[in-house]
Formats: sequence, C-alpha cells, structure tokens
Amino acid sequence: MTHVTRRNFLGLTAAGAALAAGVPATVARSAAESGTAAAQAAPITAAEHAARIAKLQSLMQRDKVAAMLVEAGSSLEYFTGIRWWRSERTTAALIPASGQTVVVTPFFERPSIRESLKIDADVRPWHEDQSPFALIADAVRGQPSGPLAIEWSTRYFIIDHVRGMQGFSRDIVSGEALVNACRMIKSPAELALLQGSNDITIAAIRHVHDNVKSGMTAPEIKVLLEGKIGQLGGAEPFSLVLLNDASAYPHGSEHPQSVRDGSVILVDTGCKLNGYSSDISRTWVFGTPSKRQREVWDTVKRGQEIALETAKAGVPVGDVDVAVRKYYEGLGWAKDYGLPGTSHRTGHGIGMDGHEPPNLMRADRTPFQVGMCFSDEPGIYIPGEFGIRMEDCWTLTEQGPKLFTGLAKSIDEPI
Repeated sequence: MTHVTRRNFLGLTAAGAALAAGVPATVARSAAESGTAAAQAAPITAAEHAARIAKLQSLMQRDKVAAMLVEAGSSLEYFTGIRWWRSERTTAALIPASGQTVVVTPFFERPSIRESLKIDADVRPWHEDQSPFALIADAVRGQPSGPLAIEWSTRYFIIDHVRGMQGFSRDIVSGEALVNACRMIKSPAELALLQGSNDITIAAIRHVHDNVKSGMTAPEIKVLLEGKIGQLGGAEPFSLVLLNDASAYPHGSEHPQSVRDGSVILVDTGCKLNGYSSDISRTWVFGTPSKRQREVWDTVKRGQEIALETAKAGVPVGDVDVAVRKYYEGLGWAKDYGLPGTSHRTGHGIGMDGHEPPNLMRADRTPFQVGMCFSDEPGIYIPGEFGIRMEDCWTLTEQGPKLFTGLAKSIDEPI
C-alpha cells in the first residue's frame, strides 16, 4: 500500500540489536495519520466478490467437489457480500463448482438480503411453513456428480436436515481447506481495510492512555475506549480492560479492580471496518513502573520482535511460536505453555474474523505465504502478580512482515 510509511522495528533491546540487523521494514503510522487509512479504505467491490467465487469454483473443480454450502457468517459475506446473522431461520448459499450461486433465505428477509448481495445469484425464498433444507437439497441435486462440501463453521442441524431430505445421496465433506485457500491470502483491498481498522483502534487506545485517571474501574475505561472507537468510525468494538493482578489472566477476572499508583493496565481491543477486524493490545503502568514490571515488559517486547524476525515465506507458521518460547524459556519462564510464562499461542490469523487460521502455535505447520495476516502477542502472565501483553497485527510481504501499527516503544511510551 502506497499510503503507509516504512520504518525499522523500534526500541530493540541491546540483546536484540544484532539480530535486528537486516530485519525487513515494517509499517508504522503517526498520530496525525490515524484515521487516514480508515477514510480511504473502500468496501470490497462486486468485482472482487465475483473473483472470489471464481477462485472457489476453480478449486472445487480441481478437487471434483460438486458444490459448497455456506451459511450466514463471515464466509457467506466473504463470497457473496451478504452480511447476515445466524438464527433458527436458515440463510445460506449453495456455491456450485460451475454456474450460478443459489441463496436460500426466509421470504420476508429477501429484500434485506438483496441489499448486501454483491454477486449474481438465484435467490430462492422459503415461507415460514416450508423447509429451507428442501430448497438446498434440490439445488444440490441439480449439480453434476461429486460430494457436497460444507463450510467448516456451518451448524450441524443444517447439515443433518439437508442430508435427511428425500432423495439426497451425496457424500458430505469438509470445505475447510477450500475456504482457507481463498481467505488466508488477503488482497490489496482487504489489506487497506485491515489498515483502517487498526488505525482506528490504536488511536482509541492512545486516547484511553492519555485520559485514564486514578480510581477509574475497568468498566469505566471500557466505556471510554469503545466510545472513542465508535467516534472514529469503528464498528462492532470489543475490549478487555484488565487491571492489576487481573492482567495475569489473558481474558480477565470478574474480581472488581480500579486504577491506583503502580497499577498494570492491560487493554486488548479491536473493531471492524467494512467487515475487517483489528486486534491490538497495550500494557502500561499507572505511575512509576517497578523494576520487575519493566523487565517483564521488555521481555515481551523482545518476544514480539523475535516473532517478526522469524516469519518468512515458506517457513512453518509454528516456528514463530517455537522461537519465542525458546527465548522465554532461556530466561527461566515456564515450558510448554505453562505458567508463569506464555500460556497461549504467539498469535493468530486475522481478517474478517478476529481469529482466523493459520495460528502462530508450534503444532501448526502451515507454511507462511505472502498476503497472510496475523497478530503478534507473546504475552507473559504471572498469576497473583500481573501480566504483560502487547499485540500488533501484520501482513507478510515479499520483503518480510509489515506491521499495521508500530510496536510499542517502551513501558513509558506504550503507544
């Protein structure tokens, strides 16, 4: 993307300086630039949706699959543009290996479905006293021989009812690999939307950092954070605000906490921009950090750098997790996802969903490919004390990782 600024990794520790030599340039954005990408990022076009359908159909033809069933959710939006929710009333698309996509939806929802539909499709409505599964089975019967692939997150009752329709005799197979082959590699338009959602999110975190006051509770900070995200144009905000010893639990604690001198403040938040997600974490201390807080923060920062230095096209994604854990364990932190240490994966794929495959987890041997996007979040957690997590998202280019947001500079300058 031409509108972003390149710079090297920031704030490397002395131990990491030598390793950082020659590390690929990454993307950083100044406070003044925040929101620029969000304003410039256009929704995915009908032409791109058509290209996605064409790619999926090519893959199905290669694998001799007759059709793919995709119910409401991010994959339905990815392929057709239809932005819909899941309920007991089935809305789904049958994408054939060749020919026109069939969309099944309740009759009274048809006008709304057509509003977001971005491809040429045969919309077949069903009334409340009719079966959507019969419509799906009938659409499958019209396809050449071959199994029916199911998008991996499709609910079981839909599969079960379709399979039970009279005359349905197709084998049913997982469509996970087919969907992943399309969704894991992001287009320039997708990258622009990811950049925009990240710009919004880091600006909102900066606002919170500058406005946290002693005595504030986690819910109060959450309201401040999500309010700013909405003001900046982010949709569907989520946030975790973890204070004090609650920061030692990656997804928090219900025990009430408030800000005081020396409090660890861990913020993990994101939003969507035209369907594309951000996921950023920052940790800082209210007041003066202790020596231990500073040491752990610096260790996690170095873990983030090691993750980015390890990521290269063709390398198994899990090797990033292995490299970070080798460094942490060499400093005495727990082995094998234990505590105190790093109890979760180093990162996850990201795109339309906040968590997508592949994962930066040592058992995942998927090779890195240019265009994949990930989070980088090798946190360290000390039960009973505190936790430190920084998280930034990035995409792999021919030259190496490019960050959507620059890494935190220091515990004193966490944004």
